[in-house]
Amino acid sequence: MSNIPQDSIEAVDFFQDSVERIRDEVGKVIVGQKDILNQLLICLFSRGHCVLIGVPGLAKTLLIRTISQTLDLSFSRIQFTPDLMPGDITGTEVIEDDRETGHKSFKFVKGPIFANIVLADEINRTPPKTQAALLEGMQEFHITAAGHTYPLEPPFFVLATQNPIEQEGTYPLPEAQLDRFMFNLWLDYPSLEEEQDIVSQTTSLGEAEIQPVLNAKQIVELQDLVREVPVPEGVLNSAVQLVTKTRPQAEIAPEFIKKYMSWGAGPRASQYLVLGGKARALMHGRYNVAEEDIRALAKPVLRHRIVNNYAAEAEGLSSDKLIEMLLDEM
Repeated sequence: MSNIPQDSIEAVDFFQDSVERIRDEVGKVIVGQKDILNQLLICLFSRGHCVLIGVPGLAKTLLIRTISQTLDLSFSRIQFTPDLMPGDITGTEVIEDDRETGHKSFKFVKGPIFANIVLADEINRTPPKTQAALLEGMQEFHITAAGHTYPLEPPFFVLATQNPIEQEGTYPLPEAQLDRFMFNLWLDYPSLEEEQDIVSQTTSLGEAEIQPVLNAKQIVELQDLVREVPVPEGVLNSAVQLVTKTRPQAEIAPEFIKKYMSWGAGPRASQYLVLGGKARALMHGRYNVAEEDIRALAKPVLRHRIVNNYAAEAEGLSSDKLIEMLLDEM
């Protein structure tokens, strides 16, 4: 595979072409879910992490595994359960015998977090202490075990899934931990035609062969390219103002926010809006961020960072609805 072109115009073309090829490869296995795939790629190229919320059977695991094959990245899936311990994620030290000398020594055996793409399945099924072991890696890009620090190989991308139906015996992620995820994505049921295609594909012989499009080194270079995309001052101001308006105590907050919101988004939301906007601009072959990029990413960036109050719930106003009302004001 060739390296990323040094010329900026050619590099943007390479980025756009790579995304198209990734879509084609993933499309061999996954029917529909085009918006979700685009947002996952934006998240990956922005060095973010993502929460996927959807009922069982929507091919969340298959989608993530297929993306990892398309990007030629190592993949690991961790099934979160109430008895999962932090060491089950990060790894543990074991005693090793040297047969020649007879000496005993400790050896660190790496856990499943040491992969490029980590699927944290049903993250809300495990206690906070175990959740925190994963979240340290997400934030710091290294983990600490037995007093030693072990770096995580870039690119490092965590996708956590949650089941919105069964809430008994779960440990919902606190707002401060949810804030570490760039996007919160909702997977919906497939359309009638898509479901027919899914059933047809999955009940017959034969398996699609996935061809790698990019490698780890190229992805890291494209992540650097995303950060080089310029942002006009007006667009940056729009992003920051949108986030500021979600805070009921802010002077510029509209009346309906003060009435229906108990807590707004923090500065990380502004950072992720702009970073995601840069990746989205490149995906569309543009050389700078436009306001349409900020608007397109407002829901996945903001929906898990704002907290509605009882008045909003009483009137059936969801987080998404309040974000739409804010966008109408932009």
